[in-house]
Amino acid sequence: MTSTDTPFLLTKRRIWIIFGALIAGMLLSSLDQTIVSTAMPTIVGELGGVEHQVWITTAYLLATTIVMPIYGKFGDVLGRRGLFLIAIALFTLASVGCAFAGDFWTFVVFRALQGLGGGGLMILSQAIIADIVPANERGKYMGPLGAVFGLSAVAGPLLGGYFVDHLTWQWAFYINIPVGIAAFIIGLVALKLPKKKASQPIDVLGVLFLSLATTCLIFFTDFGGDTEFGWSSGATWAWGAGLIVAATAFVITEARAKDPIIPLGLFRNPIFINATAIGLVLGIGMFAAIGFVPTFLQMSSGTSAAASGLLMIPMMVGLMGTSIGSGIAISKTGKYKIYPILGTIVTGIAMTAMTTLAASTPIWLICVYLFVFGAGLGLIMQVVVLVVQNAVPAAQLGTATSTNNYFREVGASLGTAVFGTIFTTRLSENLMGVFTGAGASAEDAAASTATIDPATLNALPDELREGIVTAYADALAPVFWYLIPFIAVALLLSLFLKQIPLSDQAGLVARGEAISGEEAERLEAAQRGTGVRGADAGGTEARGTDARGAEPVREP
Repeated sequence: MTSTDTPFLLTKRRIWIIFGALIAGMLLSSLDQTIVSTAMPTIVGELGGVEHQVWITTAYLLATTIVMPIYGKFGDVLGRRGLFLIAIALFTLASVGCAFAGDFWTFVVFRALQGLGGGGLMILSQAIIADIVPANERGKYMGPLGAVFGLSAVAGPLLGGYFVDHLTWQWAFYINIPVGIAAFIIGLVALKLPKKKASQPIDVLGVLFLSLATTCLIFFTDFGGDTEFGWSSGATWAWGAGLIVAATAFVITEARAKDPIIPLGLFRNPIFINATAIGLVLGIGMFAAIGFVPTFLQMSSGTSAAASGLLMIPMMVGLMGTSIGSGIAISKTGKYKIYPILGTIVTGIAMTAMTTLAASTPIWLICVYLFVFGAGLGLIMQVVVLVVQNAVPAAQLGTATSTNNYFREVGASLGTAVFGTIFTTRLSENLMGVFTGAGASAEDAAASTATIDPATLNALPDELREGIVTAYADALAPVFWYLIPFIAVALLLSLFLKQIPLSDQAGLVARGEAISGEEAERLEAAQRGTGVRGADAGGTEARGTDARGAEPVREP
């Protein structure tokens, strides 16, 4: 419940002010990702971690995945404003650590800490949008958010490429400092939301067992796909046993908890299960495909960091166009089922085309593939979140949003770990063959493989450089074949996704924590006339159309 009985007026002006704070936080997170992906080959080359580069992405995703349910649940019971500010601060401070990391593994640790903040920025933004905008109007707000990702898609690669080519890769993290400070100030001033306090004990054991299960899952897949351990290793199966024990303990704990971190009742909702399963399998294919494309463009196409970053723009343009277009269409029609179906088909076509990538593939054709790939993703990503939010009571908006994202990130972590390991294993073998074939000893070849980066590549003789370029192409392109079945499963799930009416209430209104619409505008005008500001006014009880303070559960 809110901390006071005074009304929180959800006027159009206040909605856009809050939305501006969310955009600032999303800009911080999305800009970082596009800059880092462009600078990745140089970072791993300078820090001596080419054969372990998958850990940079895995560490970030693992940390993000672990904290998502925590942010979601705590936001539901404690309020989202303070958590959002904490996430911005943590992300910014971790960026400083990344910039000053002196070795590869220190860098990985700070990337994980960035993930702890980034997970909050993602989840809390989506949950706050659901709090202030009804589901039947939420689609049109995807436009400004899409513009943020579009800005990041253009600015990130340009900045990342410029930093690598003309300054140092550390500037990819220095830039987060002023952006983070600005986002924190905007959030502090603009993000005014009702305060809350917990009425039930925090599910500490649930948080612990969920974190342990997630960690064991990722390390199980990493160790299994690693050439040093493999699936026959006792260490690999020790992580697998830990996963089973932690997951079992989590389920038992959640069944008994008074206020579980992930209520098991969510999994009795068929629409929630279907949409979450789509996110899971899509995460496996989507992030595995996206994560290594910039590396492929730099190393196998021989382009600079700046150029390879610009080549990712077609994908983001495609994603922006379909995300904005589908959002507007959903707001007008109230229908959403067709978009995940079309999105999985388009994504599958693009991924099939990517299996043909080679060192000789024209740059323009790669751009076409990426544009189509992005267009497919834009038809699915935001729609799945909207479907989940629309299928649960308003009191569980944050929990449902974070659980859906959690399973998508589990898929992303699995996809990145498993298919990233396949890529790096094939790449290391290919590069060893190239260097030993050129007359290098096994020891020298291993050292060269670990430290190869775009600058080093361009300085090599033509024959050796062509061999390395071919090694990258031969290592990555076949991986896409392994991802296509997951897109097919997502298509099948989309066909069975049920269409239900979209809610006409914002989450805050449905929970009785705010007043919206014409009444809110009238009360604000009256308060201005008496010199009383916004939510400081007293004497009017907040009310929504649902007297119980929650949306009714929508059964299929």
